[in-house]
Amino acid sequence: MKVFLFRSVAAVTILAFFIFELSCAHDQQLVSVQVQPTNITFGDPNIPVSFDRGLAVQLRALGHYIHPPVTKDITDQVTWGSDSTQMVTVNSTGLITATGNACGTGALVSATVQTNSSTGGRSSSGAIVTGNMTVNVDCFTGTGNGNAVLTVTFLGSGTGTVTFQPTGIICPSSNTTCAVSFPVGTAVTLTAATGGVFSGWSPNCPAISGPNGTVCTINSLTTNLALTATFN
Repeated sequence: MKVFLFRSVAAVTILAFFIFELSCAHDQQLVSVQVQPTNITFGDPNIPVSFDRGLAVQLRALGHYIHPPVTKDITDQVTWGSDSTQMVTVNSTGLITATGNACGTGALVSATVQTNSSTGGRSSSGAIVTGNMTVNVDCFTGTGNGNAVLTVTFLGSGTGTVTFQPTGIICPSSNTTCAVSFPVGTAVTLTAATGGVFSGWSPNCPAISGPNGTVCTINSLTTNLALTATFN
C-alpha cells in the first residue's frame, strides 16, 4: 500500500513538473508590430514644400502576441525612428512631423521593440521586432492634380493648433501658414485647440460649432479656400 501511495505521489509530481514546463514554454511573446496608419502623404504638387513644415500626424504601434494570441497598443513602448529626417521626423511618442526641407516618396518610419525575455522571464537573446510605415512628401510642380487646397493662416498673440480631418494632419500656429490639399468635393473639418483664447475663424466659416466656435465644417471643398484662425 505504501509503495502504491509513493508511486502515485511521484506520478503526480512528475505530471505537475511537465505541466509547469509546458506552460513556461508558452509564455506570451511579441511576434510582430503593425504601425497605423500604414501610409501618409504630406503636401500637394500645388504647395511649396516649405509650407509643409510642422504638419504632423500621430502614429500608433500595435503589438501582436502569441500564447495566447492578443493585440495590444504599445505606442509608448517602442523606439521610433525615421530613415529620412530631411523629409520627416518622429518623436518618442510616435508623432510624425514634416520638416519642410525635402520631398520624395517611400521614407520609412519604424517602430522597434528589443525583447530580452518573454512575459514569463524566458530569455529570447535580444530578439528585435520591428514594424514600418511609409511617408511621401509631394514635390512642388505647380499642378493641383484634381485637388483643392485649404490654407489656414494664424493671427493673434496666442498659440494653438488646427487639426485637419479626414487626414488627421495637425498644424501648429508656429507655422504662421499651413496648406493641406484634398480631393475636390471632400468634406473637411477643422478643429482649433489652444491653451489661451480662440478668437474665431475669418472670413466666416460655412458652419461653426464646438466650444467657443472652435470647429469649422466645410461640407464640400470644391475650390482653393483660405481661412484665418486667431489665437489670443
